[in-house]
Amino acid sequence: MASLQPVERPMSLAEVVARELEAWVRQGGLAAGAQLPSEKELVGRFCVSRAVIREAVSRLKADGWIESRQGAGAFVAPQGRRGSFRLIAGGAPGAATLGDIFELRSVVEAGAAELAARRRRPEDLACLAEAMARMEAALDDTGGAEDGPNADDAFHVAIAAATGNPMIQQFVAFMGQQFSDSRRPTWDAAGQGAGRAAAAQAEHRAIFEAIQAGDGAAAAQAAREHIAAAAQRLGLAHRLGVDENEEGAKP
Repeated sequence: MASLQPVERPMSLAEVVARELEAWVRQGGLAAGAQLPSEKELVGRFCVSRAVIREAVSRLKADGWIESRQGAGAFVAPQGRRGSFRLIAGGAPGAATLGDIFELRSVVEAGAAELAARRRRPEDLACLAEAMARMEAALDDTGGAEDGPNADDAFHVAIAAATGNPMIQQFVAFMGQQFSDSRRPTWDAAGQGAGRAAAAQAEHRAIFEAIQAGDGAAAAQAAREHIAAAAQRLGLAHRLGVDENEEGAKP
């Protein structure tokens, strides 16, 4: 009997749109410095929702193809700022790759949370609170599967921004967009029904409260616990030294 081959994960709508926009830039349809069409125009062009367009543009920002200018909109970035690699190049990543990424996230996000607690400004806390509110709304909204992962991404990027270090912010944004699909099972209908979304939000709340209190050690610990629990929900707890059979283990 022939061995079975892994089935590739189909691309999400946001991935399809992001690749189309990237190809448009690559082919010269939009030159460096050119402004991206408005969100409304892109919705009409691709016949998708605004949330899909926002996620696609966020992916391109994380890869360095698009940059935002405050009060002006999104523009094609200079070629030197464009990303040259992806953590997940396409298809369904294997368990080993996911395990490596969770270890990377644990190191980076715990450090970012600690710095954010020490350096956060009122505007940083406002951004974090906004992302928290969006995730809280997603818990009670049938549209949570669509906005929940985006708000989740925004929360982690806001933590990075609160460090005051633009390189940390850029790296976390890049890493988050490469890994954002892993957050969908938390926020979809099955994830909400199984309690995964509520569990993740409780972990987010612990991180936020520690950052708000200016407690760097608690923020770092809460971030590590969140990443470990997220890995556990995907069956990768062993990579972060978590006992999957311990009391209180999350599904």
